Amino acid sequence: MSRGRFRYLFSLLMLLTFVIGTAMPVSASDFSERAGSMAKVSGVRVGATGSRVRVVIDATKPVEYKTMVLKEPGRIIIDIKGAWLDPGVARETPIGSRFASKVRVGQYDPETVRVVVHSEVKKENFAVFGFAGEEIPYRVVMDFGKLGGTDEYGSGDEIAQADPNRPADDEKDEAGEKETAAKPEPEPKSDDDNNDDDKDNEDEKKSDPKKTLPGLKGKKIAIDPGHGGCDPGAIGPTGATEKSVTLRISLEVKKLLEAAGAKVIMTRTTDVEVSPKKENASDIEELQARCDIANKAKADVFVCIHMDSFSSREARGTTGYYYSKGTASSRRLASLVQSSVVRYLNTQSRGAKSCNFYVVRKTRMPATLVEIAFLSNPSEEKLLTTAAGVKKAAQGVADGIAEFFKK
Repeated sequence: MSRGRFRYLFSLLMLLTFVIGTAMPVSASDFSERAGSMAKVSGVRVGATGSRVRVVIDATKPVEYKTMVLKEPGRIIIDIKGAWLDPGVARETPIGSRFASKVRVGQYDPETVRVVVHSEVKKENFAVFGFAGEEIPYRVVMDFGKLGGTDEYGSGDEIAQADPNRPADDEKDEAGEKETAAKPEPEPKSDDDNNDDDKDNEDEKKSDPKKTLPGLKGKKIAIDPGHGGCDPGAIGPTGATEKSVTLRISLEVKKLLEAAGAKVIMTRTTDVEVSPKKENASDIEELQARCDIANKAKADVFVCIHMDSFSSREARGTTGYYYSKGTASSRRLASLVQSSVVRYLNTQSRGAKSCNFYVVRKTRMPATLVEIAFLSNPSEEKLLTTAAGVKKAAQGVADGIAEFFKK
C-alpha cells in the first residue's frame, strides 16, 4: 500500500471515529448530572424608558461572563459560562429604543449561553454588572443609554418581564420546547408559631364586608402597589402590565378600607417610581423608599400587591408571602389575605409561604406580599384586566385585612 493511500485511509478512519463518537447519545442521567452542576438561565427580561434600556439575565446561581463589542451592525455580546438555557425563554425580543433595537439569546455551545443586544451606543453609554438577589439567585444586568454618570445600579427587579422569560442568540438560534411545569415554590420554613396563627381559613364562606370591615376603624394600613414608572413589572400575553393591574387593585382596596374607617397609606397612587431618585434609583433604594413610607407612618400592617408570572402560561393561582424570620402575626396576615383573595377570585390556592423579600423584611409591622394571580396566564390576565376582576381582587385583600383585625 502506498504511503499516500495509507494517509488517506487513516484520515478517513479518524473522521469516522469522530463522527460515530460524537453521535453517541447522552444518557438522561449524564445530562441531568451535567446540567445540575451548571447555572440555568431562566429568563431574560427587558425594560425601557426614554433615557435607558435595561436587559436582565436571570440565573439560578452565580455565573462568570465575558463581554464583547462588535460593529457593523453594532452588537453587545454577553457569553455566560457554565450555563444552559431554559427552553421556555423566548429567543428574540424587540426593544424598539434608540439605545437598543432588540435582544436575542441562545445556547452558543454546550456550556455557554450567548446574549446579544443590538445597539450602536458608545462605550460610556452601556454598563454590565452582576448582582446576587433573593428570589432570583443571580442576575447579569445590562444598562444602555443615559447612565447618569453613576456606577450604582439596581438588581434588575425594577425592569419588566417582556414575556415572562425571554430573548435570543447570535450565530445560533436553537428552538426549544416551552416549559410546562408550575412555578417552583419555596417550601415554608418550620417555626414554633402558634397553630392558631397558621390557619388558612380556606373552608370558610365568603366574609360579609358589612360584618368584618367595621373592625378596621382607626387602623393604619399601608398598601404598596408593586412596580411603577420605568418598571412595568410582568407583561401579560395581551400586553397588560403588572404595574397597572396592581395600581388599579390597590386604589380599589384603598376605597374599601377608607369606607370602613381605616387610614390608608399608599406608597404610590399614580404610575411613578416611589424613590425620590425616580428611574435613577437602585433596586434597594426603590424598595427601601416603600418601606420608609410605611415605617414613618407607623402603619399597623403592610400589604404589598403583585401579580405573578412564569415562562409557562399554564401556571396559575394566588400566593401569599411572609418574612421567614418574621412574627406569627405576619404569617397570619399572609394566610388570611391569600385565602380571602382565593375565595373572591376562585383562583387556585398556592398557599402562604415564607420568603426573604425586601419589603416584608424591612417593614416594622406585620407584613405580607400577595401575588394575586399569574399575569402570564391568559385567563387570569383577562380576569384581572376587567373591572369586575379588579373589584373582586380588591375585596379579597380588604376582607383578609379585616379578618386580621377581627377579634
